[in-house]
Amino acid sequence: VGDDALLAEMVALNLSHMGLEVRRAGTFSEGRDALLSGAYQLAILDVMLPKISGIDVCRELRRRSTVPIIMVTAKGSEIDTVVGLELGADDYVAKPYRIRELVARMRAVLRRAPVPVAPGLGGEGSDVLEVGDVRLDPGRHEVVVRGEDVALPLKEFELLAMLLENAGRVLPREVLIDRVWGHDYVGDTKTLDVHVKRLRAKVEEDPSNPVRIVTIRGLGYKFETPRADRA
Repeated sequence: VGDDALLAEMVALNLSHMGLEVRRAGTFSEGRDALLSGAYQLAILDVMLPKISGIDVCRELRRRSTVPIIMVTAKGSEIDTVVGLELGADDYVAKPYRIRELVARMRAVLRRAPVPVAPGLGGEGSDVLEVGDVRLDPGRHEVVVRGEDVALPLKEFELLAMLLENAGRVLPREVLIDRVWGHDYVGDTKTLDVHVKRLRAKVEEDPSNPVRIVTIRGLGYKFETPRADRA
């Protein structure tokens, strides 16, 4: 989704040659309607759009969809990058960029995308992760926190799954980035920090004083198990 026709044509052509089905959208409404249809696995969203910011598009999409989003920002526009990530974007790429870099980021985002599961085949209770008042069902892509359903974008879901799978253990930052974003991830580590912040806002009762997803200074993060679970 972007108004740079030349760049969009180049990206679409390269991705089509890779066997991907690509749809170009030059306006907010066109891109929103296409993505909310549920027919697409990934959105490449430019921050600069006519009449509306891509940041606002990201905000609206994230309220209504968990489709993975890669934001395209102007080189050095750190504020757009951080705001986009905090609103729910899964990654970003700065202009000018090479197709190879974009494809690497796309692969990292999609590598562990949930596979659609037919009703009844998810296996109720199969591989369900539950620690304290947080329950995650990978097969159904569902998360319940304190009895309430919580919708998580792909990378937040994967990050929470990693933390729950290793509850009580410290996970180094490098391990989390490698497992969630892939070993060929070419971004910086602030992406992880922003995703942890967003995840805390949905998991912690008091996000400003986290007691479940805790920072281990100089190492990484740990999902703290309740005392009853430790007994």
